[in-house]
Amino acid sequence: MNQAILILNAGSSSLKFSVFGRAAELPLLLRGSISRLGHAPHLKIRGPGGTDSDRALGTAPMPPDAAVRAAFAELAERGLLDRIGVVGHRIVHGGPTFVQPSALDPPTLAKLRQLAPLAPLHQPYNLDIVELACELLPAAIQIGAFDTAFHAQRPRHDRLYGLPRRLSEDGIVAYGFHGLSYAHVATVLRARNGRRAGGRTIVAHLGSGASLCAMEAGRSVATTMGFSALDGLVMSSRCGSLDPGIILHLIRERQMSVDAVSELLYERSGLLGVSGISGDMQTLLQSQEPHAGEAIDLFVYRIGRQIGSLAAAVGGLDTLVFTAGIGENAPAIRQRIGKAAAWLGVDIDPARNQRGDNSIGSAASAVDVLVIPADEERAVAEGVLTSLG
Repeated sequence: MNQAILILNAGSSSLKFSVFGRAAELPLLLRGSISRLGHAPHLKIRGPGGTDSDRALGTAPMPPDAAVRAAFAELAERGLLDRIGVVGHRIVHGGPTFVQPSALDPPTLAKLRQLAPLAPLHQPYNLDIVELACELLPAAIQIGAFDTAFHAQRPRHDRLYGLPRRLSEDGIVAYGFHGLSYAHVATVLRARNGRRAGGRTIVAHLGSGASLCAMEAGRSVATTMGFSALDGLVMSSRCGSLDPGIILHLIRERQMSVDAVSELLYERSGLLGVSGISGDMQTLLQSQEPHAGEAIDLFVYRIGRQIGSLAAAVGGLDTLVFTAGIGENAPAIRQRIGKAAAWLGVDIDPARNQRGDNSIGSAASAVDVLVIPADEERAVAEGVLTSLG
């Protein structure tokens, strides 16, 4: 009876959920999302035959627990809730300990709570929803899959900072994030190219949170995010790479509290901070304001610079992949990034790119250029199946 797997992917402003059949091929039974939890939440559900629900859920903010209850009500209405025997959760930070999908028992949840300061926009929500799922589905097995796990086998020198060894041994190292997204891309590349999995590959996960990952044969070699999800690229509201001296300056000279600095770097920087308009890329692309253009220029410039760094880490480039919200839906940004990486042999075909084809490289491109839709929920489900044996 309980032969379905529910996947919950909770963010700070959205909840994605999917139901898969518990079989090796993981047949998709339903996929849904509740977006814009902070204002005018919106529900979208797609069954195997296409979208069957797309509606607003009012105008008031919706707390994450209310979003979960709304999702569960939809599952119950479709006769799926009673079929759930396992719930898989995307957990952003697994720290140095959790590098494989793990059962989410109380001791494990307590350890994961200790990592919340390293991912304050996501980890608390992830864990609150685990506890709610335990309450709503007490007979189901709860399993967590971790965004940091995909990067755990990177070379040690890519994880170390130039800090005293005792700090590294205490876990102050570069973890990397968006690992479930990268794991899905690696799976798609293996299906497409065999064990080589695209060879020397750079994947651009470009959404509200953004990062790049260099892979060889589908394994992480280097990535732009580090100890926290603040590092690397300019993001929607996060600053990306920053001289640590700026933080010292803000605290010492401007008398900002640690909490105020944290809020500045996580919630008021990035595209939002530079543009002064919005952290949403589509909004900025449609704006005529000079500061919107400058924010986009900075976003593309940082990505182009980091692509060069990651290409050096893997000794060249065979495949460039775009994924996540901006990566999948902003052809103008893809075209500009391709131009920035032209020196590596990247050449994007404008017509293919504008159509959003899966393969957007031109006939002259020395690099395979792909658009692969993100599917973190399937990656979590694959991890759940592996952990169940």
